[in-house]
Amino acid sequence: QVQLVESGGGLVQAGGSLRISCAASGRADFSTYAMGWFRQAPGKKREFVAGIGWSGRTTHYANSVKGRFTVSRDNTKNTLYLEMNTLKVEDTAVYYCAADRQGTLSTYEVMVVNTPRNWGQGTQVTVSS
Repeated sequence: QVQLVESGGGLVQAGGSLRISCAASGRADFSTYAMGWFRQAPGKKREFVAGIGWSGRTTHYANSVKGRFTVSRDNTKNTLYLEMNTLKVEDTAVYYCAADRQGTLSTYEVMVVNTPRNWGQGTQVTVSS
């Protein structure tokens, strides 16, 4: 069993910054997992935001957040982070952490081509104008 728990969401003004976290626990070795962030706004489909490979050396971003968001991880703490800068109203959504074994797949393949098998419960991020 893999448990993912997000935290750090909240209300921020447009142009502001926020960092959300995802704590992973369970019997898995998370240093072998690709991890990532997805989001879902009201009335919209869930979309990929950012992903990071098991070592932290490879990252992948959705075009809508590239240059504004930074994904990182600390394998000693089994924690995933998403630093969000220059936030826009359209970034408002529930943000979900996801993880799956990487194996020989790229981060993109794990997070975007396939569907990760482990998900957190989500944390709300609201950006006001």
